[in-house]
Amino acid sequence: MLAKDVMTTAILTVTPDTDVGEIARTLLDAHISAVPVIAADGNLIGIVSEGDLIHRAEAETRRRPSWWLRLLATPEEPAQQYLREVGRRARDVMSKDVITVAPDTPLTDIAAMLEKYHIKRVPVIENGKLVGIVSRANLLRGVATWQKPTGVRVEDSALRTLLLKALNEAELPMHLVNVTVTDGAVELWGVVDSELQIDAARAAAEATVGVVRLENHLIRRA
Repeated sequence: MLAKDVMTTAILTVTPDTDVGEIARTLLDAHISAVPVIAADGNLIGIVSEGDLIHRAEAETRRRPSWWLRLLATPEEPAQQYLREVGRRARDVMSKDVITVAPDTPLTDIAAMLEKYHIKRVPVIENGKLVGIVSRANLLRGVATWQKPTGVRVEDSALRTLLLKALNEAELPMHLVNVTVTDGAVELWGVVDSELQIDAARAAAEATVGVVRLENHLIRRA
């Protein structure tokens, strides 16, 4: 699946001059965790998330950096922190280095980005314009709505090849595992190292299109 298959297209946005109080109310009312900041030319220039509004003067939650951090700070850093904690405009608090994806970006790549950069969503950009957002919730919807195709006939030899590939991905000791397929019915025989590998083999068969029945005879090595 691709970003365009699951992305949210009804997007709430703000301008660089939107008041932070209005942004906070938007997040609360819409039950979302971030809003993109769009410039007058329609380009995405930043994003304001819940995390950007945590340390605020209004809530008396401003950071109190230690004296040694103040000594190490560049001349710009105290001003930047003050702006993020006291400034009243979106441009003052937004995160500017926004990670984006294209509509054709695979969900596997997006999941890796969310994990790597510890973020909850990525804007989807096409021809320089914001066309959607993929969030963790969108990925969950992809899981929730997926259904294994039924009634699909796959030749036994092709089905065995697909299943062997899946078992290899699970890194089972394939030199000790035998797979037979008869009219879509799969039998697994052999010895593996753990109960987890037995479960992984079951999951591989259950997820493979064309498998109509599974008999899992794998046993754990003594």
